[in-house]
Amino acid sequence: MQGEFGETLALRNPVALLESSPIFSGLDRETLVAIGAALDWIAVPGGATLFEAGETSDALYLVISGCLGAYAGDTLLARIPAGETVGEMGMLSGRARSATVRAIRDSDVARLPREVFDRTIASNPVALLRLAQLLVGRLDGRERLDERVVPRTYTLIPRDAATGIDEFAAGFAAELAKRGSVELVRSEHGAEHTSAWFHRVESANRFVVYVGDPGPSTWTKLCLRQADAVLLVARAAAPPGPFALRAATNAPHELAARAELVLLHEARIEPGTGARWRTQLPGAPHHHVRGQDDIARLARLLTGHSVGLVMSGGGARGFAHIGVVRAFREAGVPIDLIGGTSIGAIMGAGVAAGWSTAEMIERFRRTFVSTNPLNDYTLPFVSLVAGQKVSRLLRQEFGDISIEDLVLPFYAVSANLTTGHGSVHRQGELWRWLRASVAIPGVLPPVFHGGDVHVDGGAINNLPVDVMRRSNTGVIVGIDVGADETFTTDAAEPEVPSLWNLPAWIRHQRRRPGILRILWRAGMINSDAATAAGRQQADLVMHPPLAHIDLLAWKSFDQAIEIGYRHANEQLAQLDAVTLARLGIG
Repeated sequence: MQGEFGETLALRNPVALLESSPIFSGLDRETLVAIGAALDWIAVPGGATLFEAGETSDALYLVISGCLGAYAGDTLLARIPAGETVGEMGMLSGRARSATVRAIRDSDVARLPREVFDRTIASNPVALLRLAQLLVGRLDGRERLDERVVPRTYTLIPRDAATGIDEFAAGFAAELAKRGSVELVRSEHGAEHTSAWFHRVESANRFVVYVGDPGPSTWTKLCLRQADAVLLVARAAAPPGPFALRAATNAPHELAARAELVLLHEARIEPGTGARWRTQLPGAPHHHVRGQDDIARLARLLTGHSVGLVMSGGGARGFAHIGVVRAFREAGVPIDLIGGTSIGAIMGAGVAAGWSTAEMIERFRRTFVSTNPLNDYTLPFVSLVAGQKVSRLLRQEFGDISIEDLVLPFYAVSANLTTGHGSVHRQGELWRWLRASVAIPGVLPPVFHGGDVHVDGGAINNLPVDVMRRSNTGVIVGIDVGADETFTTDAAEPEVPSLWNLPAWIRHQRRRPGILRILWRAGMINSDAATAAGRQQADLVMHPPLAHIDLLAWKSFDQAIEIGYRHANEQLAQLDAVTLARLGIG
């Protein structure tokens, strides 16, 4: 593994490398020169191991180029990109390595032996302080989170020669170019070059896009070893088939962990496409591309410039989500992914399906205003309402589309009464999981699936920002319509009178919540703490003033939309230039 870098070695400046290090920056030049002279330069090919868990902590490593990964078994714990260090925890504690570190892609590192590290720390309190600050930051999770590492090098692998990879590559590079310099490298440009050439290209550009071959050629293998992220590109209409990942790399599991599927469509997304192709790369994100707008969204998602909306439950107040979406669209804010609970999931599904604002208003007015979705009462063995009407209305508007076939990445949250935890639904029949997400305990029947019992997600997590935060590196906007300040009464009574006394009891004009409202509120009350946490995790929170609108006031449809619209416009007008830029406007 000891490198013979030739031309690459001449490109390295040990003092400049150390000056950019979070540990050694600020030390005097004489000390930096001495440390630099002690560095060993090592090339680590993609998939190769730098050190194993349990080994003696005998050196600190500085990543010069490429990207390393810290692993517990086969689980990727964190990425260590160029400019960062690895191994400092063991050096400071004196303990054995706590994780295995392997090269995610071809990488160059500088090794600093323990004796030089110890001598430097002992004689330079500044370095010790910086190291302590670095470790504290990493321990509390504020730095070097795997999810926050933005890929700089992308490898595109076409499924076959008919994929049309060149057109997609050009469009993808054009979108990346909006955020920095880009080099598009094909086999005719890079196949004969040395590692020094690749190093110069990557050092000179913010992004590099490598276009591989359909099969496991030497060029494809080289591209995969250079990649921070891998995009597997296929024509959606073609029969699904495997990509040559296993044959093209010695570490297929590590490669799959950073691979995403891109499906190219001629026009509309054909039903079933997403589910068919996802079998080729289970668990990996997939993206539908119909044109340049979708490529732009893909680039935002991959580079941490996306905008995600998380929509809360709240009954009829949920129509305010439509108003917020309308305001965002008019302001030019891109909406790249959606998640939600209860009615927020239903409203969000309309956005994820690509409906216009006018279409959302038309469809949801038909579903919630022209008819009462909760009036098919039944004997209350399981619930007050049969639920058949809600199921029929959801299928009427969304059809049999699967979540995998929505234009935007989407998830709905339900509460799993069997496990006692929330369930996140990213695949399967859309209408069914929307129905589960709105199954208010005691009001609507649960959805039974695979032996589990699913009810309204608001019972556990009414503003599921945490779900989106796990995978989205861009801006997350939480839209909270669930506050219920109106749930009060002026009655003072411990019980309901007997049947023959009910008429007189009813004639007393007391403000008493009905059984539907009681069950609704009781089902959501345990998620108040989760909602507060969701607001904290969001980058921006929209909280329209909806307390005067009753949870079941379906006729307040237009009023709730208008309130959401006005509130969003007011909030956008108050944002500073930095936040507006993060939202893609201004």
